[in-house]
Amino acid sequence: MVSLQNVTIRNDDNVILSNINFSVEKGEFVFLIGRTGTGKSSLLKILYGDLKLFDGQGSIIGFDLNSLKEKQIPDLRRKLGVVFQDFKLLNDRSLFDNLSFVLKATGWKDKRKISERIDEVLEMVNVKSNKNKFPFELSGGEQQRVAIARALLNHPDLILADEPTGNLDPETSQEIMKVFQQLHKGGIGIIMATHDYNMIVKFPGKIFQCADGKLEEVVAKN
Repeated sequence: MVSLQNVTIRNDDNVILSNINFSVEKGEFVFLIGRTGTGKSSLLKILYGDLKLFDGQGSIIGFDLNSLKEKQIPDLRRKLGVVFQDFKLLNDRSLFDNLSFVLKATGWKDKRKISERIDEVLEMVNVKSNKNKFPFELSGGEQQRVAIARALLNHPDLILADEPTGNLDPETSQEIMKVFQQLHKGGIGIIMATHDYNMIVKFPGKIFQCADGKLEEVVAKN
């Protein structure tokens, strides 16, 4: 699903990560770990088309990252789910309108099917709040669940999550991780950037560490 070969990631003239060789198979759960500023978010931005790939070879779910054009990025993001630390929900719209906005923007037209799909994804992440509530009326954990539901709308095979528990307390973080674990059991691949090492111990997966400009796989100790 993901392949990076001899990739260098730059931000302007600064090299953030160099000589990356990284691959993810269908259905894998992969953690990207490392301190703030070590390149985790930049790597994810390459994968969802927010940073251009200039050096090396890269592909994700059938898209060539080297030749990815601006007009292809919406198509790529329809096939990916992306979850952010700060939720990125629209506070001037209800939960229903936040989710229907994404579906309509990606070509859904049938109002009944839109409503059914919204109910399905909210049930998948165990959100019981009234769909007419606004994001600011929810707790941080509920907002992140809605953000995960939004990422699921178009049936992605892969979710990219950038510090999804970074703004949450430890108990809520565990609940959100259990949501990701259930999605993974359902066959969805997940690449998650985190600096919360407790999560890696409790929710095992493949581990890659960003440090000193390199990305290296870490073999978990038994």
